[in-house]
Amino acid sequence: MQITQLMTDQAVLDTLGTRLAAARVRRNLTQDAVARQAGISKRTLEGIEAGRSPRLVSLVRVLRVLDLVEGLDVLVPDEGPSPVELWESGRPRRVRASSARHGDASPSWEWGEP
Repeated sequence: MQITQLMTDQAVLDTLGTRLAAARVRRNLTQDAVARQAGISKRTLEGIEAGRSPRLVSLVRVLRVLDLVEGLDVLVPDEGPSPVELWESGRPRRVRASSARHGDASPSWEWGEP
């Protein structure tokens, strides 16, 4: 089942739990082994696989044990620099202010002159 915007939060958690359980079984790992390697209790892993809401750190630890943590990069991709940042990165950065250049300066005048 594909996860979509129309699914309830519980349906998403159920689907993720089912997928994690299947990934664990494919790797021929028991719940006890994954829980020990992840540093969480077996009961916590059972809850994750049953669709109960996990603490984020517990989920990350389980994903790491199952070699799935890189999937988080797809989940929340890095947006990269903004267009303004890209534009500014191509320009030399100003380090100090400069005085008016000779060709740019207005003709000199004094008070009282017409």
